Amino acid sequence: MRYSDELVEEIRLKNDIVDVIGGYVKLQRKGSSYFGLCPFHNEKSPSFSVSPGKQMYYCFGCGAGGNVFTFIMEYENYTFMEALKLLAERAGVELPELEYSKEAKEQADKKAVLLQMNKEAAKYYYVQLRTPAAKPAMDYLKGRGLTDETIQKFGLGFSDKFGNGLYRYLKEKNYSDELLHESGLFNVDEKHGMYDKFWNRVIYPIMDVNNKVIGFGGRVMGDGKPKYLNSPETKIFDKSRNLYGLNAARISRKRNLIICEGYMDVISMHQAGFNNAVASLGTALTSLQASLLKRYTEEVLIIYDSDGAGVKAALRAIPMLKGVGLSTKVVNLRPYKDPDEFIQHEGHDAFQQRLLEAENSFLYEIRMSEQNYDMKDPQGKTDFFHEVAARLLGFEDEIERNNYIDSVARVYGIESDTLRKLVNRLALKSVGIAEVRKPKSGINSTREKESASEKVQKLMLTWIVTYPFVMPDLEQFITPEDFTNTLYQRIARMIYDQAHQGQISPATLLNQFVDSEEQSRVAALFNAVIPLEADEGREKAFNDVICSMKENSISSQTAQLSPTDMVGLQKLMNDKKMLDTWKISGVPLHVSFE
Repeated sequence: MRYSDELVEEIRLKNDIVDVIGGYVKLQRKGSSYFGLCPFHNEKSPSFSVSPGKQMYYCFGCGAGGNVFTFIMEYENYTFMEALKLLAERAGVELPELEYSKEAKEQADKKAVLLQMNKEAAKYYYVQLRTPAAKPAMDYLKGRGLTDETIQKFGLGFSDKFGNGLYRYLKEKNYSDELLHESGLFNVDEKHGMYDKFWNRVIYPIMDVNNKVIGFGGRVMGDGKPKYLNSPETKIFDKSRNLYGLNAARISRKRNLIICEGYMDVISMHQAGFNNAVASLGTALTSLQASLLKRYTEEVLIIYDSDGAGVKAALRAIPMLKGVGLSTKVVNLRPYKDPDEFIQHEGHDAFQQRLLEAENSFLYEIRMSEQNYDMKDPQGKTDFFHEVAARLLGFEDEIERNNYIDSVARVYGIESDTLRKLVNRLALKSVGIAEVRKPKSGINSTREKESASEKVQKLMLTWIVTYPFVMPDLEQFITPEDFTNTLYQRIARMIYDQAHQGQISPATLLNQFVDSEEQSRVAALFNAVIPLEADEGREKAFNDVICSMKENSISSQTAQLSPTDMVGLQKLMNDKKMLDTWKISGVPLHVSFE
């Protein structure tokens, strides 16, 4: 059983996609659409577009796309029903009681069981830390300066050397091997069967913002490898969408949050009174984690290790945090490597002072880029200021840009007016929307290449949803049957049906697709780049697309035509003759794009 299509559509219409996505991603209007940094892959140039007219989003970099439901499902890692409930509540729409389908209930029940299993595992590890066998682990934690209260607050635990204690414990709780394997707490091989993933390690339970244990991190005792080990991704744990310590930091009532690298950094800061600290989970900060931070603060202080790797991590994190609208500063802990080491040697007050002295992240980026130039050489210094000017162009607000120009000029001993003129000259060379670059991550590399025929069909669908007034004329020349790709033909039928009902709405159409990958693929069909945006070129471009579509359709039908189908042959001959006329005289359209 599911909610009616009418109710789903009502909820979609009451949640404007620009408003919803704008709560997660910093968007700026460019023409008829809004652009921002994609929350689904790392990028420096904004390729993530949100169309208020289509009520859809699409990333030209990674291909993510859909309507407002798709966005919430992908961003929050929600099911459709969970996304629907969130948006219904946001819009003030009361949902009627609904019985879950068998499949949906099974999935919800499985998540609940996995959460309960992780809770039991956390209890097991916690108890093990109090046993004689855990003395090396307890000595390690005490040696790092942790109090009993802190160890208890973070639920720290221990896994022994034998590798099957947790397995035996959970089997006594009557969990099946299938569920145990899905939990990510165990490894399986032919020689050993199923055995504990974590052994001989201090255990750090990882909790979501609702204080539910969703995974674990473990630090090995001794010289074993790897030094740190994290739970794999499961139905309840996605490390790119969670932050260690956020469950406590989000209620700290501090005006900012501190992002650092490791479990011990977070724990040490919380113990010292800085209970607004969080850490990414064994990976560089992701755009999803940056957006997660935006829910709870407007400012983030970055404290990464002071070595080269830490500097690189900070430089990667800054644009991601800015991309979701966060103010950012970078804390200098030198000569110490990390927060834990600093606090151990200098204490609370000195650490607080370093937080107060945090450097504006833009000036930090400039200072780091300065190291790439020979500032004693006139050419090196010139090249440096050209890079600075290019970076200053990123500030669209004139007052903000001028303030930064004045600050940079003051720090580097250059006249403000001279730097401002350089910025203005560069601005004249780069008028318009920033070029959309494909991400270097290779995220596009697995996509199947489109044929020329499919590109034309995709372009036609984009024309239709962008200029719906063409439909009365268009369907005289192009029908859904002229779309030779099965999916494209299915979409075309839906759009033609919508047109006959009086309104074309691609966002409504997306509700018919449940799978997120399929939704992204469908969204891409409505976001092809239409050439020749100038009014005088659009009619010719549209004419060319119609001719190409018809030519491809005729070729496809000819290849499939039975030799005995004389009626079909005659129709194709007539269509071919008509196409030849269009190529000479143009398609007899009665629409204007002016």
